[in-house]
Amino acid sequence: MTEAFTMTEALRYLDDHASYQKTGRIDSPSTEVIEAFCSAMGDPQHCAPVIHVTGTNGKGSTVQMISRMLEAAGLTVGTYTSPHLEHINERIRRNGEPISDVELAEVVGAVAELEPVVGLFPSYFEVMTAAAFRWFADTAVDVMVIEVGILGRWDATNVVNPTVAVVTNIGMDHNEFAGPTLVDVATEKAGIIKPGCAAVIGETRPELVEIFQAAGAASVIVRGDDFEVESNALALGGRMLDIRTPTTIYPDVFIPLHGAYQGVNAAVALTAVEMFFAAPPSEEIVTEGMGEVAMPGRFEVLGRQPLTIIDGAHNPTGADTCAQVFFDDFHPDGRRLLVFGTLRDPGEMLAALRADEFDMVFACTAPSPRGVNVREVVEAAKALGCDNIASFDTVEDACVRAMEYADGDDAVLATGSLYTAGAARAVLQRHAN
Repeated sequence: MTEAFTMTEALRYLDDHASYQKTGRIDSPSTEVIEAFCSAMGDPQHCAPVIHVTGTNGKGSTVQMISRMLEAAGLTVGTYTSPHLEHINERIRRNGEPISDVELAEVVGAVAELEPVVGLFPSYFEVMTAAAFRWFADTAVDVMVIEVGILGRWDATNVVNPTVAVVTNIGMDHNEFAGPTLVDVATEKAGIIKPGCAAVIGETRPELVEIFQAAGAASVIVRGDDFEVESNALALGGRMLDIRTPTTIYPDVFIPLHGAYQGVNAAVALTAVEMFFAAPPSEEIVTEGMGEVAMPGRFEVLGRQPLTIIDGAHNPTGADTCAQVFFDDFHPDGRRLLVFGTLRDPGEMLAALRADEFDMVFACTAPSPRGVNVREVVEAAKALGCDNIASFDTVEDACVRAMEYADGDDAVLATGSLYTAGAARAVLQRHAN
């Protein structure tokens, strides 16, 4: 056995394997590589039952809600998500606590040690996925809640056999890998549904629901027919919900998250937990679990004077939702200032964000190899009709200038990707209030 990795060596190894993060491409669709590494480690992905979550938007929130309710029920929960907001350790958690630097270096080193034995070159995401499964097996979790990285069928996480498969919703995203229709996207996401599992479907359009119903699950539970948010009201610090599951009505469920869409995510999450236990969780479990949910970077309010918000909206559907919450729920009275950097078509994203309704756009390059250059962002903002645009090379510089420019009655929103939100978070926290 070779000497254990340090965290520096682990990060260097991951960077050397960051094919998609650097190029925007993945190899031909296959789970061959992750299967080979998992097999060499004794198939740790089967160490505990799994709730597997996919969808175009809302995956992260739904995963956190499920995990918190399972923790409230007394289980030891391993949670795997992506991407991270500020620190890579955030991707792998046990009962909400991120894996330590020492442990992350150890499990990444274990994957690296197998590379010459397996004879295959894993991607960054495959390394992290294999490392997560290894750590969950080593720490003996009771259940794993696993978020899909891209789509579903060929995702590295799709080596699990879930007890419950969850689809939050379907939108146009990752169309370099699936498309050009929503049916194509849904078909790829349906790939996580395995024989014998329960499938919880948050999507409601009949032509898409049919795809999930035909995927071979033992049971298919569909929002609208089998469960729903019966009431979804704005509350101080979040939302107050009445949720109907297949067996129970849960009144007055508080979630400390903003946006009506989070109510839908909560209904999906609660139904998934009910399907996992094959029984309705108690109101105490639901109240405690939902009340503990925190989603940094998902319409997170960092300050009030000026109102300072970050959101990891990374596609037009998410951007449209972000704009609805910003303008309709918060309806700021002062000037509205947008810090924006993206990995997507900036024209589509800015239009969905209603950028022309902002008083000032602080354009920047998102901190990713796939980040759209600020010059393209500026041109897209001009084409949309934005009158006041400032250009910055980095998210951090844009945020500093926006906060210097803002008065106490103004509102600052930093968004466009989770990478943008992550880079903005530390800067805006220092300047907020």
